Amino acid sequence: MFEKLAQIISNYVEVEPSEVKPESRFMEDLKFTSFDFMSMLGELEDEFDIEVDQQEAAKIRTVQEAVDYLETLS
Repeated sequence: MFEKLAQIISNYVEVEPSEVKPESRFMEDLKFTSFDFMSMLGELEDEFDIEVDQQEAAKIRTVQEAVDYLETLS
């Protein structure tokens, strides 16, 4: 799950998948904008055939938190 998420992240911001770490913060470290983050969530919904709760997604700060959340949905 982490590797796939790192690959998807690299589609939205200028960072190599190998540079994405579990503790990487979306906004501060990876330079995501709110729009980037919401767009990525839409792609994750399609990719993993899941439904992301917007209120839960708003609490996600790090890549590991995203992985943990996605694993609860699959």
